Amino acid sequence: MDEHRKEERKKIMAFTPVHDLNKNILLGYIADLTLQGAMLVGERPVEVDMKLALAIDFPETPEFIARRMIIPARVAWCKREQESPYFDTGVEFQTLEQPDKTILEAIVERYQYRREFPT
Repeated sequence: MDEHRKEERKKIMAFTPVHDLNKNILLGYIADLTLQGAMLVGERPVEVDMKLALAIDFPETPEFIARRMIIPARVAWCKREQESPYFDTGVEFQTLEQPDKTILEAIVERYQYRREFPT
């Protein structure tokens, strides 16, 4: 799968729940994020190729107030984590308007995991 990815994944260090808006259920939490999609970690499997309306509750940044973003997406893959009750699910964003892209870029920049090396 990685060979098809156009953008490096950014691990997100913020509590970011993602719901299926149509079924009103929690799908999981964002583990990593790009402008093309995200990987979620959740307690239930999700059907591959399913179309979803994701409701993502992004945290507040200095640039933007906390908000819920609705993003149409497709489930690209889903697999159980090794020796774990959790499932990893890859979602591909279907359409993303420029204002939402700007917000996602700010969130990724603010909350991505950075490995700091001692100087």
